[in-house]
Amino acid sequence: MHMFNMKRTAIAAMLLGAQLGISPAVFAAENAQFWLDDGAASLNDSKKLVPNARKAKNVILFVGDGMGISTVTGARIFEGQLKGADGERNKLSFEAFPYVALSKTYSTNQQTADSAPTMTAMISGVKTNDGILSLNQTVARNEPSPAVLNANKVTTLLEQAEVAGKSTGVVSTARITHATPAATYAHISNRDWEANSNLSSAAASNGVKDIAAQMIDNFGSGKLGDGIDVVLGGGRSYFLPNSVTDIEGTKGRRTDGRNLTQEYVSKFGGVYVQDKNGFDAINPATATKVLGLFNPSHMEYEQDRPNDIAGEPSLAEMTGKAIDILKKNQNGYFLMVEGGRIDHASHAGNAYRTFKDTVALSDAVREAMSKVDMNDTLIIVTADHSHTLTIGGYPKRGNPILAKVVEPGKTTPTLAADGKPYTTVSFANGPGYHTNAPGDAVYNEAIAAGRVVDMTSVDTEDPDFHQEALVPLSSETHAGEEVAIYAQGPKAYLVHGVQEQSYIYQVMKEAFGFR
Repeated sequence: MHMFNMKRTAIAAMLLGAQLGISPAVFAAENAQFWLDDGAASLNDSKKLVPNARKAKNVILFVGDGMGISTVTGARIFEGQLKGADGERNKLSFEAFPYVALSKTYSTNQQTADSAPTMTAMISGVKTNDGILSLNQTVARNEPSPAVLNANKVTTLLEQAEVAGKSTGVVSTARITHATPAATYAHISNRDWEANSNLSSAAASNGVKDIAAQMIDNFGSGKLGDGIDVVLGGGRSYFLPNSVTDIEGTKGRRTDGRNLTQEYVSKFGGVYVQDKNGFDAINPATATKVLGLFNPSHMEYEQDRPNDIAGEPSLAEMTGKAIDILKKNQNGYFLMVEGGRIDHASHAGNAYRTFKDTVALSDAVREAMSKVDMNDTLIIVTADHSHTLTIGGYPKRGNPILAKVVEPGKTTPTLAADGKPYTTVSFANGPGYHTNAPGDAVYNEAIAAGRVVDMTSVDTEDPDFHQEALVPLSSETHAGEEVAIYAQGPKAYLVHGVQEQSYIYQVMKEAFGFR
């Protein structure tokens, strides 16, 4: 390139960086040669890839609930911009993994699935119907017969790991009885049967075990393995009788008198904790079995976690401590970690919390990678399904991802055909525009879908801003397109192409050498 043109390009890049509030050094190096060198470096890295065909001692499955590709893109930019860096060229921790594939998320009866059949597919290798947890597709939703349920169970990877003498762990920011974590250990015909009080009258009278009870009753005492070694997440009230009030003043939901937190300790040994102080006091060097339930329902969004009444550990902290406890087993371990509230934030149409909880999952993956040997540990990061979150318009490079669209060369927002500005991020359906409605509170407000407000003076980057939506619904829905699978470690090279979601189980099973 001619020296004059190189200087002119560098000056233009510096001016662009200054205009965007980003260090000029971020863009100063960008010219034609920069991109050629960047691509060549990536190609050289690819040429150095050597498939790790070893057997995995450990497998960690990270599930970003609802973490579609547009959510990953938005969270990547969001994280970079929070750091004052180039958001577009930023990478979340798992985006550096060498092997990537696409996962087809439909269930056996719906084009757009929910978390029950999608997690069942990933953890058992068998696709099933919506609302069904770790049962095959012949079972009807709400099936009340224990005989039918038992006859149609599908074996999960966690159960196989228990039988093989490996340690097991389940970590989630959602309720531990919620669909994604529950699919690892429970077999039931309705994902909503989380406590015995949630069972249908027919299921209850027939003796069907609710999800929380199955976490205790399905293991040990001649059953599978010796119990899940580490369980960390929300959903405390589903484990407590309605005669007990927890640390945050919430009564239990169980009407059968069972205190499953006490049963976990007495049956499997170990400890039960319910706040940040109790969590911090756990010594991984000596702890064997740990049940930590940090909220009566779901744990807080990462944005709201500092304000929790009793205090909650972060997803990264829970992941790190779980690994430190599980790794003492010389036979290895299986750990499932869910960023559960990514999904809930999108249902509420609140992209800020969607992105922040996605970044929290990325932090948890980074924490895991710092604690394991990638030569003997397979890490897979994926999602169960997507959401209708979309990134649109023609915003200029570096435009804040949650801001109104400002096009290149402009300093004021671009106006739509109705004369109003619009945001880069929106949802195809859902409750629509709201602000100053923290967290889930938006569900209690009137639906405001469509172009109901001129947002010229609205701070769309506020954490409590809820994006516009096209179709009015009380809760935004999942989306049906493929989601990404990221993999690193033993047998990670098997993650490639476009696969059925059930293929993820096959890769993990192959990595462990299970037959």
